Amino acid sequence: MIGAQLPLRDVHLPSAPGWWPLAPGWWLVIATVLLIVAVITALYLIRQRRLRRWTQVFDQQLAASDNGPSRLAAASELLRRASRRVDTQAVLLHGDAWLRFLDGDKGEAFSNGEGRVLLEGGFRPQMDAETVERACRLARTRFLELMAGKR
Repeated sequence: MIGAQLPLRDVHLPSAPGWWPLAPGWWLVIATVLLIVAVITALYLIRQRRLRRWTQVFDQQLAASDNGPSRLAAASELLRRASRRVDTQAVLLHGDAWLRFLDGDKGEAFSNGEGRVLLEGGFRPQMDAETVERACRLARTRFLELMAGKR
């Protein structure tokens, strides 16, 4: 009978927790996602900066050349230097073997295309400006691939 004398109230459940402040686990998830995004962004920016620097080196070297044959010779020299990043023995290649190396796995743009002029174009007294420009564009693309380590 003592229970009848006590002023007991009904059981009240506490209110549900709010979404703020977040639980510590959610802070870890957010920090991890932000860290991953920051690392990916940093790697992308570093790669883009390196690509711009390589492009600038190539363009400056070609700009220092005054005529078509010297531009082709400069492009060929830069390709030789860049080939060492992929294969240290590539600088020893000559003729068609060198052009096949420059083709890589993509096709035959050097061995049977516009890049073939790189073999003897640097030794000619004069070259057609359009042919030189096409070959230099092709060489620039391959230079950037070689510097990036793509075979």
